[in-house]
Amino acid sequence: MSLETIGYALVGGLLPPLIWLYFLLKEDSRCPEPRHLIIAAFIAGGLAVPLALFFEHRAVEALASGAPLIIAWAVIEETAKYALIALVILWRRAVNESLDYVIYLITAALGFAALENALFLIGPLSDGDFLGGLVTNNLRFMGATLLHVIASSAIGFALAFSYRARPILRTAYASLGLILAIALHALFNFLIIAKGGSYMLEAFFTVWTGALVFFALFEILKYVRYRRLPKNAC
Repeated sequence: MSLETIGYALVGGLLPPLIWLYFLLKEDSRCPEPRHLIIAAFIAGGLAVPLALFFEHRAVEALASGAPLIIAWAVIEETAKYALIALVILWRRAVNESLDYVIYLITAALGFAALENALFLIGPLSDGDFLGGLVTNNLRFMGATLLHVIASSAIGFALAFSYRARPILRTAYASLGLILAIALHALFNFLIIAKGGSYMLEAFFTVWTGALVFFALFEILKYVRYRRLPKNAC
């Protein structure tokens, strides 16, 4: 494997998540989060990939293929993303509004997707199959990358809507958000992997339905956040 191949894979892996991140930050342009924390959240998401891979390999050794393994992979990836962003970002004073949780969780998800995309591209690019790499990247842009966004946003919204609740209630909400994230991730993987791709249309329908719900909830949080602020204030 050449350095050139790795470079192409990294560029190809980074581009789709960075496009999604650009649109996310445009939605929050009135009161943007500190750039260094956005970068830290993106990197934290990327660092969750090797952590997830380690436990996923252990799961392959310990579990039967099929549904048990697919669910285990979803549990590992969603937990790894949440654990890293909680460790690096969520305790900071800058995270002081409900919408912040959604933004940082999604940024971490995009960091995770960037490195995961790059790993998926290394195979076809190593074989000189640039067309196959392009197809893979486009499919992941519309599917897997968005899946990570939607799944992690479930946790972000759970934390956002319980922002002023008691700690024990917030813990319960976060747990429910994590369970929902795992369920969405496992459903997508089951439709793509267990069904041999024959249910790809259903998988993409699930993801894009989740995207519509996500945008609706995001707009609700933005309305709640900005309605109490004077014009041009943050």
